[in-house]
Amino acid sequence: MGFFDKLKEGLKKSRDTFFNKIGQILKIKKFDKETREEIEELLILADVGVEATEYILERLEEMKPEDAFRALKEILVEILSKDNNLNIPQTKPFVISMVGVNGSGKTTTCGKLAHIFKSEGKQVVVGACDTFRAAAIDQLKVWADRSGATFIAHMEGADAGAVAYDAVNHAISKGKDVVILDTAGRLHNKKHLMDELQKVNRVVQKLVPDAPHEVLLVMDAVTGQNGLQQAKIFKEVVNVTGIVLTKLDGTAKGGIAIAIAKELGIPIKFIGVGEGIEDLKPFDPRDFVEALMSGDESDGSDTGTSAVG
Repeated sequence: MGFFDKLKEGLKKSRDTFFNKIGQILKIKKFDKETREEIEELLILADVGVEATEYILERLEEMKPEDAFRALKEILVEILSKDNNLNIPQTKPFVISMVGVNGSGKTTTCGKLAHIFKSEGKQVVVGACDTFRAAAIDQLKVWADRSGATFIAHMEGADAGAVAYDAVNHAISKGKDVVILDTAGRLHNKKHLMDELQKVNRVVQKLVPDAPHEVLLVMDAVTGQNGLQQAKIFKEVVNVTGIVLTKLDGTAKGGIAIAIAKELGIPIKFIGVGEGIEDLKPFDPRDFVEALMSGDESDGSDTGTSAVG
């Protein structure tokens, strides 16, 4: 099964429960007050969120399109189309800081991202900066081994900044291309989280002044609007440059991607649709909307999008 098919399968619940119903309404009814209310309810139930829902409905009212369903697709693509490609520096190493709450799939995503870069011929270093959980260090090592990345870690309880420094320093000394830093994800103490993430950034900047070049927030799509609240905290704490949306594999409501893009103003850069090492891919807004809103008769195929643009 290709990635588009996996994405389509992962979004089947959202498509069947919400978006196909919206499509049926728009195809057989005029866009009047009653229709507006029906669509509004379905969009909010689909986790699109109030802000994005109001924007979508206002745009449809302004456009007065002959084909409202096609217009809705284009509005969703427009919302999701931000700077979805990675911001890769001219000189290596390319440093990525991965942030997110524990349980979001952050450590697993680090391994899958390392695999993407390795498959493109890059030399990758993974730094275990979540030093508060021995399980996180062990899990990351397994994923680093699977992806063929160099693994840098200290003992449990060690200074996260020191691990980040060693990982970036190793990449510089060995001429390696990419450094992925797996940071801690505790949210119960926002000040502590802020201090730690900012310290990691400061330490890295001693070696690479404009690093980290990307701060990717890993979000579990299943958490829906709760995940959105977590994302807002991380956005306050650290300069999040992109979202990795994980676990779009059947239980999540796909509308959360639209809420993220509209409410946070942060581009989605990768999506994950399963547990396998190949189940993370660069985010393509049009593919996502097609998977979310196409009937089962439509066709789709892998785009082969490169992580490095």
